[in-house]
Amino acid sequence: MPEPWATTRTEIAGIAVAELARRFGTPLFVYDQAVVVERIGSLARFDHVRYAQKACSNLAVLDLMRRHGVLVDAVSAGEIHRATRAGYRPAGTPPAIVYTADIFDADALDQCARLDLHVNCGSPDMIDQWGRRSPGREITLRLNPGFGHGHSRKTNTGGKQSKHGIWHEQLAECVARAQQYGLTVAGLHMHIGSGTDLEHLSRVCQAMETAAVEAGPQVTSISAGGGLPVPYQAGERYVDLDAYYERWNATRLRLEDRFRHPVRLEIEPGRYLTAEAGYLVAEIRAVKRQADNTFYLVDAGFNNLARPILYGAYHPMAITPADGDTARSHRDVIVGGPLCESGDIFTQEEGGFVVARRLPEARVGDLLVIENAGAYGFVMGSNYNSKPLAAEVLLRSDGPHLIRRRQSVEELLQGESIPAPPTDHAAPHS
Repeated sequence: MPEPWATTRTEIAGIAVAELARRFGTPLFVYDQAVVVERIGSLARFDHVRYAQKACSNLAVLDLMRRHGVLVDAVSAGEIHRATRAGYRPAGTPPAIVYTADIFDADALDQCARLDLHVNCGSPDMIDQWGRRSPGREITLRLNPGFGHGHSRKTNTGGKQSKHGIWHEQLAECVARAQQYGLTVAGLHMHIGSGTDLEHLSRVCQAMETAAVEAGPQVTSISAGGGLPVPYQAGERYVDLDAYYERWNATRLRLEDRFRHPVRLEIEPGRYLTAEAGYLVAEIRAVKRQADNTFYLVDAGFNNLARPILYGAYHPMAITPADGDTARSHRDVIVGGPLCESGDIFTQEEGGFVVARRLPEARVGDLLVIENAGAYGFVMGSNYNSKPLAAEVLLRSDGPHLIRRRQSVEELLQGESIPAPPTDHAAPHS
């Protein structure tokens, strides 16, 4: 994607933004299939690519991954259901579906046992629970190497303040614990957070090698986890994928030489595969002056895209003028949503500090396109303020396809009920 991003946009993948909004309404998530396929291809040197579906789990996206040879990770019973509905079958080597978590809830444990899924255990208690339920299986251990990395403190998944993974000093104890149930620790997984760079990667690779040697020669696979960086603004860069692969491959080769058997090398991206493919299209419904500030208020809020309010995340933005005028002057504006919440601002930094963005002059009826919204967008959506969930559209070479219709008001209220009036004529609680 060119940098800096254009602040006016009339098309997405050759299809008019205005036509997408007219046909499918707003707010609208749009995914460009070609970008996803390109990202998958960039990781072809790894033995296996396993998609962290929590990033964008629509069935059509999962089906696209499966048809391009990508395996899948599931972190809940619901994601297991999604994977199987999208055509993934649990059997096989390597396993098509891996359940990765720090706990089992009752439903997830039942699903893993019923489908005989491969489990990636992130806590010692998981080993006990899985061993009692399904002894004699192969498992993977997710390890916390004692350090982490992330573009935000909230996306750092390693170190002593992270809940994720088995603490590296407990590895030997956990291998012995697994053996009590006849479980074989056949794989190790390590993910320290988002935006991993080569400096941190070298530490991760060394930690993985040390852990694998300690775990023993029964280890037949290692996972690099995810965290591949995606540029959201000028000055940010992709990681050098050749150098990234070479560091992991060198680790794998040393383990193969030590163990005298092949060791599979997996990578587990989520955001990297889908973020840049996605756009959130919203309509500008008000242009307001508040003292020295100008606000563009749109019909999408943090109920649709929560990354700015959660992490202060930056997303490129562009205006689609309703009149087709792409030569408008620019101004500094604050972009916000419709929610009854002060934090409903798309142009904010971590800590909730509101900042202005340089965008073209806009009017009510113009469209705002929030870019790089294909990961942790719809999947983190909510019904806050009783707002229906947005629609999702997949753009293919044969045109746009609606892959999730907009939630109706009836669906919004589905499952709720009002209990019958009390029969004892007691005064109602205030």
